[in-house]
Amino acid sequence: MKTFRTYLLTLIVLIACSQSATAQCTFNNTAFKSGEFLSYNLYYNWKFVWVKAGSASMSTVLSRYGGKPAYRASLTTRGNNKVDEMFVLRDTLLCYCSEDLAPLYFRKGAREGKHYTVDEVFYTYSGDKCNLRQHRQHNSGEHSWKKTSYDDCIYDMLNIFLRARSFNPEGWKKGHIVKIPIADGTDVINAILKYTGTTNIKADNGVKYRCLQLSYMEQEKGKYKEIVRFYVTDDQNHIPVRLDMFLRFGSAKAFLTGMKGNRNPLESVVK
Repeated sequence: MKTFRTYLLTLIVLIACSQSATAQCTFNNTAFKSGEFLSYNLYYNWKFVWVKAGSASMSTVLSRYGGKPAYRASLTTRGNNKVDEMFVLRDTLLCYCSEDLAPLYFRKGAREGKHYTVDEVFYTYSGDKCNLRQHRQHNSGEHSWKKTSYDDCIYDMLNIFLRARSFNPEGWKKGHIVKIPIADGTDVINAILKYTGTTNIKADNGVKYRCLQLSYMEQEKGKYKEIVRFYVTDDQNHIPVRLDMFLRFGSAKAFLTGMKGNRNPLESVVK
């Protein structure tokens, strides 16, 4: 009987630790619901001329991960044949997070030029720690694995996007910074999200939106370098209307062409 009580007490403690660790990385979702679908036109800057480069789409649905309900979000970019002659761009991102936005899994398959890599991040929570198992399939076909634990919450580029959409920007002033540790298949880097004000942006669906302007920046050699500039609707949806991407091989832009399944009214439409 004593052994059983000891076992039961140990089990309760383990469950409590797991729940507390997960809870520290949760966040109240106010921005999206299952069934949201967003579509974009992609443009690439080629010799100072912007050309239509392809399309992108993002979907979010309520699914299951590890036997529990979880959101599954996927982002796919596809270059067209014209741009393929200059540079092949094929990125597929997938992530799972709990219903309260704790990261669970991330995968990025990227074909950029002649290179193809796959990054994965597996998240678990125990003992007030965020535990990562990171995997990269290199262009050579070689696989590398890494295990690390952190006191703070760690994110990836897609899970942090889901969470950031529920940030409340009221009271933010130009220059406000949110610090974010971001994981890929091999490393965890220091990144920031910087708020730079509001502006009106016309999307490729012909609608003009009042937008919050945010810059995603990563630390490189001690300095922060801008990777993506977001323009998201200034309402509770925080839907990206335009993205300016500063890539290794040039620059690209994405403009919203359509949306469905948005959770909240589009109060940011400029009439």
